[in-house]
Amino acid sequence: MHAFPHHYTVAATGAADGEVELTAPRVRTLQSASPAEFDGPGDRWSPETFLTGAVADCFVLTFRAVARASRLPWTSLRCDATGTLDRVERVMQFTGFDLRAHLVVPPGTAPDAARRLLEKAERACLISNSLKAAVRLTPVVEVVGEPVSA
Repeated sequence: MHAFPHHYTVAATGAADGEVELTAPRVRTLQSASPAEFDGPGDRWSPETFLTGAVADCFVLTFRAVARASRLPWTSLRCDATGTLDRVERVMQFTGFDLRAHLVVPPGTAPDAARRLLEKAERACLISNSLKAAVRLTPVVEVVGEPVSA
């Protein structure tokens, strides 16, 4: 890992109508638009879906690092994230993010140990830690060949 601080640069370019183009060094250009809830087309990534996706993505990448450091074997992790946008004292803001993490581990893996590492990853996620909205995790661990435990 590089020394801190890290800096990330993104340019957003748009016109009076249409999509916004997001560019950053060394990565593919992305297009976004307002979501359907704000009278956008609803079929493009929006700032709201990007933010919710960033929480889920960071959780998976953080779990990968935590599991590697703890030598936990695992097969796959799916994180379904729901971000809730609401009005608080007349200001629109995200009030919470609900994460449902479904982790698949090989036979012989202790589900409780895997669940603790999922919780550790949620606490260590730098995106979640940068938000004022609460992040709630519901971990599910599936040991291959055994019933799913919540």
